This record gives sequence, structure tokens and C-alpha cells, in this order.
Amino acid sequence: MPTTTVEDLPADVLACALRRLDGPSLAAASCATAGLRALAADPETWRALCLARWPSLGLETSLERNVLGSPAVSPQRLFADAFPFPSTSTSTDAAAADQCLPGELVSAVDVYQNGAPRPLFSRVVETSTSSSWFLASPFRVDAVECKDPARMASASFSPSELELSWIVVDPRSGRAVNVSSRRAVAVDRHWYTGETLVRYAVVLGGSKFEATVTCSEEAGCLSLREVSLSVEDADGAAVSGEGSLRLLEAAMEGPRSKGGDKEREEAKRRYEEFVRSKRGRKESKARREVLVDLCCSAVSAVAVLSFLASVVLR
Repeated sequence: MPTTTVEDLPADVLACALRRLDGPSLAAASCATAGLRALAADPETWRALCLARWPSLGLETSLERNVLGSPAVSPQRLFADAFPFPSTSTSTDAAAADQCLPGELVSAVDVYQNGAPRPLFSRVVETSTSSSWFLASPFRVDAVECKDPARMASASFSPSELELSWIVVDPRSGRAVNVSSRRAVAVDRHWYTGETLVRYAVVLGGSKFEATVTCSEEAGCLSLREVSLSVEDADGAAVSGEGSLRLLEAAMEGPRSKGGDKEREEAKRRYEEFVRSKRGRKESKARREVLVDLCCSAVSAVAVLSFLASVVLR
């Protein structure tokens, strides 16, 4: 009796079955046989997966098309770039000094509640990066600003339950990277306003990409007062637009890790290590400054005493 395999099923039945898989499962199925690989490469299947996971990718930009509508963006390539975490081995050496930097970035931002399949908030933000002002200024992208807060339906959950995806896409090359830790690495309260600051961060090339969601509760509803992305170096100084673009280019072109819960915990661990290292560098710098002040004071005292001695002994 001949052996029956899954490939003996009609192609349309197989294609329908593959469309019901999630991204990692679909990628694994495509490695099984050449036939499944051909079926799994259907762009519409990957487009549907991307939109199901990150609805912000379906929002229109100023060009009246969404991110996936750009000719350079392949849905399968974008999923492979954005789903896993960028590798910790990312280095700016991958982005040479003479490399042409992207003239525009598109940020696809989705805020979820504790792993829910549908986001509470989605937005797409276009950022022009070609001006000298952007290249020289500290890098910052705002998805929500204080003057236009986003209100949630209810406040029946804690802000610490919020999860964030922040995908940065280069529409010219079609490459992307997710610069959020997905789960919060820290939850603080603003010292003056009392608003909750939920932080998400990844450490790339020795610098920290930190997305901050500022929340407040008003009339029983949770409001997102601010959602922003910024970059800090190891000393806590803001990284310029040009420096951030080079880090992003290196991360887009660099390797990826496997993703999953283990990588989310690893992202939090790297964030805590970065914070400890920054605190240690600040303390070391403060000690050096105190030592320099003491040396200057000692030299000044010796100079004054020498002057007084020379006056007295005349």
C-alpha cells in the first residue's frame, strides 16, 4: 500500500492549512519539503500574518499606503526581521562611516494588554532623517504627545501589564528591527505629576534604545499621555540622530536571536546591567572629579602658603 504524505493533499487545502499557522510554525513548515516551502512563500499569507500580529503595519502613511504597500518591503522578510530580538552582538562596524543612511524611518507602534492578540493602541509614525538638524540633535520619536493623549476603554488593568512593539522600518531597503523589549523592563512613577512611566528597552551596540509609555488614569479610563523612543549611550548622554541611524542600520543588517519568553527576560537582564554600568561610571566619574578638586585645592593652598612665607621672610 503506497505511503500517503501531507503533500498528497490538494495544494489549495495545504495553502489553507498553512494560512492558519503562526509565523514561527509557518517558517518551520517551509523547511520540511520543497513543496511546502513554495506554498509557504506566498506573500499574501505573510502579509496577513504581519497584519494580524502588528495591525499598525496596515495603517496608511502620508503616501496613502501602508508599510507593507512599499515596493521594497517583503512581508516575509519583515516578519523575519521584526519577530525575533536583535542580537546582542550588533556592532556599528556593520554600518560603515561612508554608508548611505536612510532618509526616512517608519515606526509601527502597537500597545497590548498582557499578551492579548489585539492591541489597545496602534499608530504609524514617519520620521524624516535627512536634515542636518535631525542628524545633529538627540534622537527622539514621539508616537503619542501630551497634547493629544490616547484614551483606553477602561482602566481595569495595571500599566505594568502593558506590552509594546516598536518596529522601525527603512522603506528604502525594506529592512526592519523591533527595538522594544515587548514586556516592561521597569515601571516608575513621575516624581511631580504622579503619572506612571512604563519602560521598554533593548541594548544595541553599547547604547540603550528606550521606549517609554506614560500613563495616567482619568475618570476610570487609562490614558496614554506619551509614547516615545530615545537612545542613550553608556554614559547616559543622548545619542544623536546620525549615531542612532548607524545603530539602527547595524541592527537591521545584523543577526537575530530566537525570540520568545527567554529572550524577553534576557532583554530585561541586559537593561539592568546597562543601568548598573551607567551608575558605576557616574560614581567613578564623581570620584575622579572629587580627587581633582582636592588636588586643585591642595595646589592652591601650597601656592598661598608659599607666597605668605616669601612675604614674611623678606
